[in-house]
Amino acid sequence: MDANTSSELIHGALSLALVLAIPGLAIAFVVSLVTGLLQAVTQIQDQSLTVVPRLLVGLVAALLLLPWMLDRLTAYTIELYQSASTTL
Repeated sequence: MDANTSSELIHGALSLALVLAIPGLAIAFVVSLVTGLLQAVTQIQDQSLTVVPRLLVGLVAALLLLPWMLDRLTAYTIELYQSASTTL
């Protein structure tokens, strides 16, 4: 395996990790923004009001996004094995 091939493999893996992480991070950001705004408006400064909604929405988002994530990971893995078999 030369440096170009390993560089392409690392780039593909990191790109896939970024694509898989963005939806969950975006959802957590929106929930944090809404709860922070709600706390600022109502002047309630309880810490559990920021953690509990983020955990619940993050769990629901992970469950809803799981089939899409698995499809992307499966496609990448199949592509990886096919490219490995053609280079050997």
